[in-house]
Formats: sequence, structure tokens, C-alpha cells
Amino acid sequence: MKIVQQRLLHESLLNTAKYFPDKVAVIVQGKPFTYTELLDSSLRLANALRIRGLRRGDRVAIYLDNTWECVVSIYAVLIASGIFIIINPQTKSDKLGYILNDSDANLMLTDSSLSRNFVPVLNKSHAVRHLIYTGKELSESTKEELDPTINIETFNKIISESVSMTQVASVIALDMAGLVYTSGSTGDPKGVIHTHQSMMFALGSLIEYLRLSNEHRILCVLPLAFDYGLYQLFMTVQLGATLVLERSFTYPVQIFNRIEESSVTVFPGVPTVFSMMLAMHNRKPLHFPLVTRVTNTAAALPEEYIPKLKEIFPAALIYKMYGLTECKRVCYLEPELVSEKPNSVGKAIPGTEVFLLSEEGNPVPPGEMGILHVRGPHVMLGYWKDPEKTAYMLKDGPIPGERVLCTHDLFRMDSDGFLYFVGRTDDIIKTRGEKVSPLEVENVLYAVNGVKEAAVIGVPDEILGEAIYAYVSLDEESKPTKREIARACIENLENYMVPKEIIILPELPKTNTNKISKNELAKINTEKLDQNIA
Repeated sequence: MKIVQQRLLHESLLNTAKYFPDKVAVIVQGKPFTYTELLDSSLRLANALRIRGLRRGDRVAIYLDNTWECVVSIYAVLIASGIFIIINPQTKSDKLGYILNDSDANLMLTDSSLSRNFVPVLNKSHAVRHLIYTGKELSESTKEELDPTINIETFNKIISESVSMTQVASVIALDMAGLVYTSGSTGDPKGVIHTHQSMMFALGSLIEYLRLSNEHRILCVLPLAFDYGLYQLFMTVQLGATLVLERSFTYPVQIFNRIEESSVTVFPGVPTVFSMMLAMHNRKPLHFPLVTRVTNTAAALPEEYIPKLKEIFPAALIYKMYGLTECKRVCYLEPELVSEKPNSVGKAIPGTEVFLLSEEGNPVPPGEMGILHVRGPHVMLGYWKDPEKTAYMLKDGPIPGERVLCTHDLFRMDSDGFLYFVGRTDDIIKTRGEKVSPLEVENVLYAVNGVKEAAVIGVPDEILGEAIYAYVSLDEESKPTKREIARACIENLENYMVPKEIIILPELPKTNTNKISKNELAKINTEKLDQNIA
């Protein structure tokens, strides 16, 4: 394939469709679509968006599941010079309304099955004037509920009747490409501003260290609203590879069948996904010899998972990674070092730099805890309409005018330059006058045979300052008792780090991006769970 300079996200599609027109770009729930089909549909929708008033820099809300229409919508918005905002379909009305109003999105693409959530919101929205939807026809009564000034159309009708855009709208690499709203674990969600330049740089760095090529077939069971899922799509199109797109990991057996029938070679996951897989593997061995890459981020991958994952994926390089929405990815561990440095998340991704500073802003020596700072072209421009929070995260860099990302996450760096995640500054538990990293306690819990999921939080305590509460869920086949879990903690942790309470739940609560939700755990009324407390 001829090397062409690509500065914009959608240029990847234009270039790849030219050289691989008949290659399968994406397999959506088992149905294949070629690069020609993806480009044609994207150009048709892009033209329709421009006709309906979309102009350079306008925000477009994409409130869709992992579907063909969602993939087309993302590229259509970019081609039409707009800014995409992908909203998880699990998002309820209140948060949806906040995002629409905060972003001033004037157009929304969605599915009729989500009408219960979007109808009441659109009537209060001050910006959305066009609604394009997929799925079943909206009932007349539902349409009547909507503000009559909102233009309502179906996705399929637009695609079938529109002509392709003949000239791609003009933007440059410094223009915004996406507005990625964080999950909003505390307060309202924040809109992270990423440009074509920052996303294209991250994309190239990821492809480089993951050692990917156009021969790969990448599985995505993660929401496209989650940047980890979104970049699986962008990497695929940039490479001219194939994406195997599924809605979720809710039905694992279906996913396992898809892995085999679609010859998947790259499996991106999060610890909750791998936890489910290992539990199933313990009951009936799983074996996927064609997978050559397994990647993990969003939360730390417990050391104890690695041997079993190697049994499931015997030919795979296993990547432990760390990142955050504000810069996409910070660091990764070379898969050859997973056994040598099992608790490390590696070094900075190619083309970037990281360093640790104390709370006073001074460099910290190897082995000591410090706040992680990140330099590189992948760092966000800031938070949408929020200069105060932007100033909290972006600090002056070593070069005049440069902005460095202060993650506010605590790390240690060894003498070889490898990073070890300790915890978020606001996650650290202060108990008995000591500081405790929840991750350190969670690692001990995960090492207990039969513990499937684990999360540790601090709970206000009059005597201790904060008490350590451990929440776990158990494997169906091997269920340790609360006494056995407590004994493991006593044997492997300093006294002040041993949980005051161990609470067993059928399953730990999750966020929309399938992370364990510590906020929900904090809301649990422990008085109602006395029977589960050790």
C-alpha cells in the first residue's frame, strides 16, 4: 500500500477504501461490510448532514450502540467537518440531557428503542434541531411528543436517498475531532477535547507498540463510547484491517463462537471481562490459538490472571496498559516482560514522556511515590467550557506555552524507569495515620483462590479516620469463606492494611464502561449486609 501522509482521522478511511475496496472493514454481529460500503455510506450521510446545516466545528451526538449505523455516523460526522460525541446507549435521560446541552449539539443520531430516554430530553434541549434515528418506525404518538421544530428522519431513508459528498469538507489537524465525555464518577461528566492531531498521534503510537498490521482481525466488545473501544475502530481503518464488532460481552459463549468463526487475532478487554473468562475456563477449558494480541486497560490486570490467560491464548502477546481519557494512553508493558515485572504498567508509549513529581512539584527518586505527569502530542486541549478543571489537569511544561497533563494518579518508578500504579490521589485511604493504596489490598484479594472480583474503598470511621472495606464476588466453582479471605489478608498485609470489613456480593456493580464502580459500592448500606460481613 502506498504511504500517504494522513493528518485527519477520516483520511484513513478515504485512503484505505482506495487500496482495499473489497476487503471486509467491519463485521457487525456477524454481518460483513466492505471498505467500499463503509466509505459510500459515510459520504452519503456526510452530505445529508451538510445539507441539514452542519458546519465546521458543529457537535453531533451519536447516541447509538455498537452497530453499523454508529460506525458510519462517526466517519460521516468527521467527513462533514463536524465533531462527534459518542454517548453510551446505557446513558439515562438526566446525563443525556446534560451532555446535549453542555455540548450544544445541534443534531443527534440515535435508535428508536432509546426513545424513552431521548424524547423528554430533546424537548428541553436548546440546540438539537435534527433527529436521525435507526430501528423501528417511531409511533405517531411519540413523534407528537417531540417539539415540532425538531426535524425527524430515518437513517435508512437518508442513506438510500442521499448522494455522496463529492468534496470532503475542509478542516486541519488542529481542529477538534471528538468531544469525549468522561463517565462522571464525581459530579457532572466532563467533555474532553481531542483534535485530529492528538487522536492521530495516539493512533500511530498504539499501532506501533502493539505491532499491528492490516492482516489483523480485531475484536471489539467494548462500547464505542468508551475510547478504548473507539480506538479499536480507528486502528482497524488506519491499518486496513478488519474489526469484529459486538454489542457487549453479556453473552460470552456467543463471543467465543464469533472469535472462532471470524478468526479473531486481537482481543482487547478489561479485568471484568477477563474475570468472567477465567471463571468459565476453570469450569471448561477455553482455547483460542489464533489470537496473537491480548490487551488490558481501564483497571489493573491482577498478576494471578496472567498464567490462566496464557492457557486460553497460548500464542498471544499480553499487554498491560494504563491510560486516561485526557491523553488516551500513557504507558504499556512490553509483553515479553509480563512475567519479569508482573505488577508494572511499563513505560511511556512511543513519542511521549512521563515523570513523577511530589505534591510540592519536585522530582521524586526511584522507588518513591509521586504524581504522574505526561508530555506528548496526545494530551487533550482541555475540558469543554470548563477552564477551572482544565487548569487543575493541565500544567505549564518545560517549553514556553507547552501544557503537561497532571494525572493526579500516584505511581512509583523503579530504577529501570518502569511505572507501578499506586492509586488515585483521591482513592488513597488514610487509616490509623497511614496511607493505604486500595490496589495493594486488591492484589492480595485477587490472589485468593476463588475470588473473581475485588474492590477496596475507604469508609469514614470515627476512630480510624477511614476504615478499609473490601468487596468481593466469588467464582461459582470455588468459593472461599470470609474467614479464609481474611486470613489471606492478615498473612500478606501489614496490620493497618487489613480490611475492617469483608463483604461478599453476587456481583460487583459496574459503570457503563464495565469498570467496577466504587461509587456504587460506597452507597451500599453495610448495615443491611451484616450477614455477609466477616
